[in-house]
Amino acid sequence: MRCVIARFPFDLSKSGVEATMKGVKPQPVEGESVLIGRRRYPVMQVGEVITRQDRRDFSAREVIRAMTALGFACRIAPEAMPARALTPLQAASELLGAPAPA
Repeated sequence: MRCVIARFPFDLSKSGVEATMKGVKPQPVEGESVLIGRRRYPVMQVGEVITRQDRRDFSAREVIRAMTALGFACRIAPEAMPARALTPLQAASELLGAPAPA
């Protein structure tokens, strides 16, 4: 399948991506990820390995679009959960290092 990543066309196949990523140790996943075989890789690592380009040259969205089109399962990073509001007593307890009352 022909994909455009960082304004460059690539002819990618699912088996080709799997072969390229075989033996590559996954970096810790902190955001978007792609499941290749039984391993979960960060999308930027996958993009860097399959395109041989610097991570600054493409976006995670481009790689996710290409990997999804090839049939790989992708996970989008969840939105940051809002912090719960602390009562003044709980905030003071945290500042003092004591366990906060419920």
